[in-house]
Formats: sequence, C-alpha cells, structure tokens
Amino acid sequence: MSVLVTGGAGYIGAHVVRLLVERGTPVVVVDDLSTGARDRVSGAPLEALDLTDARAADRLADIARAHDVDAIIHLAAKKQVGESVMRPSWYYRQNVGGLVNVLDAVDRAGIERFVFSSSAAVYGAPDRAIVDETVDPRPINPYGETKLVGEWMLRDVTRVGDLRAASLRYFNVAGAGWPELGDPQALNLVTIVLDRMERGERPVVFGRDFDTPDGTGIRDYVHVLDLAEAHLAALDHLRHDRAGYAVFNVGTGTSASVLEVIREIERVSGRRLEAEFVERREGDPASLIADPTRIRTELDWHGRRSLREIVASAWEAHRHRVGRA
Repeated sequence: MSVLVTGGAGYIGAHVVRLLVERGTPVVVVDDLSTGARDRVSGAPLEALDLTDARAADRLADIARAHDVDAIIHLAAKKQVGESVMRPSWYYRQNVGGLVNVLDAVDRAGIERFVFSSSAAVYGAPDRAIVDETVDPRPINPYGETKLVGEWMLRDVTRVGDLRAASLRYFNVAGAGWPELGDPQALNLVTIVLDRMERGERPVVFGRDFDTPDGTGIRDYVHVLDLAEAHLAALDHLRHDRAGYAVFNVGTGTSASVLEVIREIERVSGRRLEAEFVERREGDPASLIADPTRIRTELDWHGRRSLREIVASAWEAHRHRVGRA
C-alpha cells in the first residue's frame, strides 16, 4: 500500500514526501508543477496533473489504483490571501473544484485515509488571542473560505462512507528541513524579509499600534519540518482510529511578534534591518496563537523546533538558493 501526495513538489509537500520516503513508505506525487518543481522530489514517482481538469478524477483514480494507494495527503492548493481577494472565483475553482475531483477519485479507488491541508485562516480574526478547534471559524478572505469549504466537504463525505479524514489547520509555517527544500516563494514573513533584504529594500511592517508589547502583530510560528511530521502523525492516527473526521491545529502554542522575527533574522544574517512601518491591514488580529492541546493529546505531536531554528534554517535555505552556500 502507498500514499499519494498532491502538491508533493511544493514547499511543504516536498518535506512531507521526503519524510515518507525516509521511513520506507511507498509514495506517488501528483503536482501540476505551477509552483512546485520536479527536482524537489526524489525517491518517488511524479505524475504531472492539473486537479481542476475535467478528466482529473478519472486520471487520479487510475494513478491511485496503479500504485495501490490507500491514503492521500492533499496539499495542492493556491494560498495567497491577496491574490484570493483579487481572483475569488479562480480560487474557488482551484481549491474547491480541485478537491471535488480528488474526492471523486477517492470514492472510485476505494481510498480509506485522507489528510487535508487546511489553514488557521479559517478562524479569520477571532476575539481571542489563543484559539482551539472549538472556536467558530469565520474566515475574512476567499482563501480562508475555500479552506473552510474543503473542511465541510470532508466532514460530509466521511459521514456516508468508509473514508477517515483529518484536517490540519496550519498556523505560520516557515523554515526548511533541508536547504534545498526552502520556500522558493516570498509568501511568509521570514522569506519576505529575506527577499527584501537581498534586494536592498527595507522590511515592511503592517501596523505598530496593536495591543501587544511592541505594537506589532503576534503570531504562532511552526517549523515546516514539524508540520511535515504532523502529517505523518495524522496519517498513522487514521490507520488506527475509526473516527470519521477530526480537525487539528498545527502550531506551537508559543508566539513571536513581527519585530521579534525581524530581530532574529538580523541575528542569523549579521545584517541590520530598519523596518518601514505602514498602516495595519484590515482584519489583521493583534495576536493569533494556536492551542495545540488536541493534536498533542490525540496524535502525540508537538512542535519541537524554536523560532531561532526556524529562522536559521530559512537563512541557510536562502543562502543555498542565491548561491552563497
């Protein structure tokens, strides 16, 4: 039996695939290569496929049967909040339409376990700093909405069949497990700051008047390798647990402000960074921190790597990418 990883050639997916390969689990990767790259995947076959294609469900079911797949980790999705605001219908087509095709393939191929890449964006801007999975999801952008719709779909599918599924609500993912697997896109705070630093530009900080110790937003940062390990923990849990559907926060329960992250980047890079402060973005909460009690209790998972390790690994990956390793 094997595991099919959609989006396995991307930033998070490549870490998940490498961990599965390292523990001897047969893996097949499905990726449209729009943001992923073949050279990020080793030790596993890769099938290029656009999951929104009209024939994607048939093709995916054929791939699953050919590789004796009994579990799927579904990471393939678009994830830029700003882009989702500008192109909402396209985001629904990509993230919701793609998942519909994957779930059709799951039904046809008789797949029994499913791990879904969700997001803390489903919470929106809650009225509390620390959130557990009982907090009512109220996303404030189309990206978060597509993730919540995906959760609803999985919940409903597991009610009427044999599929067992888990949704992982990621908090702020950063770092690199291996330098060559660093995030190739500047989409999180750490990589955005490193990218601007490389171009000789000041890091931009949205808001300095939040009700926090230094006035900047506070978030929960999780190392991408810890996140990848959470996917394997969820996969193993679904093998033994007969419950149909569950949701888990993937965060550390600790936090750092934007300025604290920038100071850590200064420390590892040896460069002085002078932030440019601009108006806060509408809907940004002052603090958003995971309560990881459920995932620690039920999956025996916890984030083991510190902010210092996250930033240091991201810096090494950045140096690798720009040819300074």
